[in-house]
Amino acid sequence: MNADISPILQEWPFEPERTLRVIMTPDGRRVMQVRLPLGIEQYELDGRPDGLRPGGMDTALAEFEERLARHVGEGDGAFSMSHEDFSRLQAESLLFYYRYLMLFQISDFPRVVRDTEHNLRIAELVEQYSSLEEDRTALLQYKPYMIRMNCVSRSMLLIQQKEPAKARELLEQGIEAIKALAEIDSPAFQFEKIRSINYMKTALNQIGNTGNSPMEELRLELERAVQEENYEKAAELRDRLRGLE
Repeated sequence: MNADISPILQEWPFEPERTLRVIMTPDGRRVMQVRLPLGIEQYELDGRPDGLRPGGMDTALAEFEERLARHVGEGDGAFSMSHEDFSRLQAESLLFYYRYLMLFQISDFPRVVRDTEHNLRIAELVEQYSSLEEDRTALLQYKPYMIRMNCVSRSMLLIQQKEPAKARELLEQGIEAIKALAEIDSPAFQFEKIRSINYMKTALNQIGNTGNSPMEELRLELERAVQEENYEKAAELRDRLRGLE
């Protein structure tokens, strides 16, 4: 079907500061929409971000795990992941990655934890069953980032529950988990490893006895700077806050 989407785009004009929204569909589903300069992306909040059900399963990961369990149950010997299997899982992990980036921006931390755990499970299976080194590298080089987003989101939930000590402990465990990862000969891996560790150390330093998250601390500082009419500092804090988000 050919349809002009100009009326939809005009109803929601592109503004760099307002690119995310969650709406209710006519059938009662809540979906997340992302406004881009030339269009709109839509993500399901639950299940696969694109709403598809590969092989009648919720996700390609679930389909693969069901096949793996069936293979083990039948005792057919060693199991290996084909390049086709890897490509399907990698494509799905990319969809989940795009979604949890957006979910993090709207502070939907439970769903970020769910989606990062999904991708960490894919990484675990690739590491265990893929026989192609290039496939393993292609996905595992981003594992530090997956761990970081998972740990930071879980720590945010603990902070919301007024348990800053547990949040700090979780971040410390995440840092050690990243340090313990097997080395991968990839510039992206080294970059993500260093960046993730530094990010989590910064988060640790910003979680004080008040139990405020790093973003909450920066927002409070921003409010104080505006009240004091220190607009130069306010602009700097706003940029730091956007970078953290």
